[in-house]
Amino acid sequence: MMGVVRLDHVAVRGITSAVPPGRVDNLAVAPDQLAQRERLVRNVGVRWRPCCADGMIFSDLAQHAAQKLIDGLGWDKASIDALILVTQSPEFSIPATSIILQDRLGLPLGVSAFDINLGCSGYTYGIFNAAAMVGEQRFRRVLVLVGDQAASNDGLDNGRDILFGDACTATALEYDPTAQPIYFEGFSDGSGYEAIIIPHGGKRYPTNDSSRQPRLCADGVMRRADDVWLDGPAILTFSTLRAPEAIRRMLGHVGKDVADIDYYVMHQANRMINNTIRQKVGGSPAQWPSSLEQYGNTSSASIPVTISSQLSAEAQQRPLHWILCGFGIGLSWGTLYLQTEPFYAPEPFVLEHRYDFQPTRIS
Repeated sequence: MMGVVRLDHVAVRGITSAVPPGRVDNLAVAPDQLAQRERLVRNVGVRWRPCCADGMIFSDLAQHAAQKLIDGLGWDKASIDALILVTQSPEFSIPATSIILQDRLGLPLGVSAFDINLGCSGYTYGIFNAAAMVGEQRFRRVLVLVGDQAASNDGLDNGRDILFGDACTATALEYDPTAQPIYFEGFSDGSGYEAIIIPHGGKRYPTNDSSRQPRLCADGVMRRADDVWLDGPAILTFSTLRAPEAIRRMLGHVGKDVADIDYYVMHQANRMINNTIRQKVGGSPAQWPSSLEQYGNTSSASIPVTISSQLSAEAQQRPLHWILCGFGIGLSWGTLYLQTEPFYAPEPFVLEHRYDFQPTRIS
């Protein structure tokens, strides 16, 4: 078992978030459905969700978040050594979207660009990989782009339709011999892979005419085989067991009490799960910020979206102690402890129009 990994000489320089202009109001339903929807919104905690439309896709948001971060930091693009993209919403099955973004962002040919296929835990793993590269002094500056295009509005599965929002974030890490160490611990449990899954669309079960047709499932919900399937009870049990356990392990390793941490920023799963995690770990509600109401569950982007939207001013004004925890699809979970000096953290940017890009060899 790997245990907690210490990563030295790595500083967080900035975090930006990008969302589409369209937002769905989860209470915008017919009058006869409003009471039921209000109960669902109270339990899940999501009132508004940003949703891509009019041809806008995840990689547009990724490009926007990255460009805003580079501009805000005043970085010379030639000084960026690597680009890591954590997503399960690639622009194409192949090639890797990170490599396409290297060109669109005007980054040098010497940039190492690669994708990581992770969801809810993805931010912690993305930062871990980038910090490991920077801490060895082989890479001085690395960008980590994280997020997904997961929003759905097809009306089939209320539990899914009201939960997910679309967003992408960019985080800048830089080598700094004076930076406080970052600590990371990750876990995997593939025995629970069916808890969050798109059954069809891969090599095991390719998409076909049947998989595109809604069908009534055992839990009474209409789904397609190429939609996201969520096993709610399994997700609840996993999240409320493993996340508090991992947070307590990290606190013990770094020798901190619950009150020593300024902010616990969790993957924004849903209100019930996140409240249960907070109650098990302890601390005041003010230490546990949430972006669920305004942004929904934005998959791997939910941790940095919460920082951008809820903690922008503080992150830019004073040193902070953080514990970040991502958990979900895989099953996969990871925890970070870090201490930051003030860094660039503007509130989320809205991308008003998609980027004009048309593959020249694809009709």
